[in-house]
Amino acid sequence: MSGLNVLFAGFGGQGILFTGKVMAYAALMEGKELSWLPSYGPEMRGGTANCSVCISDEKIGSPLVVNPDVLVAMNLPSLEKFENAVVPGGKIIIDSSIIAKKVERTDIDVIYLDASNIAEENGLKGAA
Repeated sequence: MSGLNVLFAGFGGQGILFTGKVMAYAALMEGKELSWLPSYGPEMRGGTANCSVCISDEKIGSPLVVNPDVLVAMNLPSLEKFENAVVPGGKIIIDSSIIAKKVERTDIDVIYLDASNIAEENGLKGAA
């Protein structure tokens, strides 16, 4: 693995920043170089939230992910904002419980995951 750039994006309160921290911690435990960069609005819940996670075997020059290898989109505004930034050959993981839109790009892999409904069915409403 030379490097992986992931962007998690959604509303505040969906666990976006926490999920990025978990991924960064897992990379740390594997001895990788990593960065975790949060970005969020002033709202406590419901505002925008995203975080960039870079994982590499080598030093990381910038913690900002402009063109992610993987985008995890937990709401429609995030999908619309970042879809075209994903590198060709990259992946988008979409919470299809919340986002009905289908991705039209053919140069990436798209995974539609019923994340919010799965979490709620298991008593973990806020843990999609």
